[in-house]
Amino acid sequence: MARGCRVRAAVGAHGSDILMQFLIEAVTLSFVGGIIGIIFGVAASKVLSSYAHWPTLISIGSIILAFSLSTAVGVFFGFYPARKAAALDPIEALRYE
Repeated sequence: MARGCRVRAAVGAHGSDILMQFLIEAVTLSFVGGIIGIIFGVAASKVLSSYAHWPTLISIGSIILAFSLSTAVGVFFGFYPARKAAALDPIEALRYE
């Protein structure tokens, strides 16, 4: 668990507050990662199309699917550590410092 969450638990933050913090961080990171991935994917497609003279097609459906999967993976893998951090006893959380 991150040091900030240990401190928040020690000063009385509720488990739901810590869970919400982790989930917001997971969603934000996966959202930004999805946007960066879309930008790099479109740019790579344009570069490939111009240099190799291959026709490329960028569909909105594939962009939405990729972005949705990126967000879903981020939330899914962010939820387990969030639940684990929210369930820790503040004394146990600080014991590892």
